[in-house]
Amino acid sequence: MKGQPEIAVDGETVGVATEKVFHELEERHHFRLPRTAPSDLLEAIVLRINYAAAYLWVLLVLVIVFAVTLRYVFGRGSIMLEEIQWHIYGVGFILALSYALVVDRHVRIDVLAERLPLVARAWIEFVGLLLFLIPFCLAVIVEAVPFVLRSWQLNEVSAAPGGLPYRWIAKSFILWGFTLLLLAAIARLLRVTALLFGRPTPRPAT
Repeated sequence: MKGQPEIAVDGETVGVATEKVFHELEERHHFRLPRTAPSDLLEAIVLRINYAAAYLWVLLVLVIVFAVTLRYVFGRGSIMLEEIQWHIYGVGFILALSYALVVDRHVRIDVLAERLPLVARAWIEFVGLLLFLIPFCLAVIVEAVPFVLRSWQLNEVSAAPGGLPYRWIAKSFILWGFTLLLLAAIARLLRVTALLFGRPTPRPAT
């Protein structure tokens, strides 16, 4: 689709919100779910943001190369560069949680899951999302709001001499990451619900 962000699936570049992405990713796990308009919208938001965030890993590599060169070629270390590395890693990881849920890449006990019928697996997914993941995301978001606000108000910086300033920016991604994970969980819940209570087969591409 023209003007649409792209990601790679098995070496082939496709639009992030196309039917092909969802179809190919789900086929690998043999657990296709119906799609709904709201779930499509939520998943597209999560995928687009994570596609943009993928450049953080390129930035991380550049920072590491620069830090190593500075240390071993010029004999100069930098606490700030070290902290930037693990802050970037932390931000990338927390954002990727939502991406992994959308493309169904979280760890599962496949030996057991493959032996269960589709409906049983869908019920496990439904209960897990509704009773565990979504409440967990909400709890983290509620608890993180005052934590992040306090960091903003104090203009929090690293406690280490020469460390990273503006630490509140990194802490803000706790809210962003779990908000995206919540959106991804709601989208998947909508799809599982459609399978169990509504549309019996995946919605065709339009």
